[in-house]
Amino acid sequence: MLLIPCPWCGLRDEAEFRCGGESHIARPDPATADDATWAAYLFDRDNARGVGFERWLHRHGCGRWFNLARDTVTHEIRAVYGMTEAKPEFEPRPAPSRGIAPEAAP
Repeated sequence: MLLIPCPWCGLRDEAEFRCGGESHIARPDPATADDATWAAYLFDRDNARGVGFERWLHRHGCGRWFNLARDTVTHEIRAVYGMTEAKPEFEPRPAPSRGIAPEAAP
């Protein structure tokens, strides 16, 4: 279980929150967007290995939305910031070792 730091309530258990999916997705203009643009907006997500940016709702607490930068491999929470703030930049980290010696790797 994750412990998530709500910007307003402090550190709380993951069960108090609801993940709202990937953050920083720009909604297309309904007047000019074609079907392919709408499909990409609705269904295409990064799902990157490493730091991902998500929206979270503190539903059993203050009821406020915020953004969270979380490493999808280790689940380490790297940053918590407001909905209107720009996403932070992070230096890439090396992949964790799996205990395989380089000469033994396929």
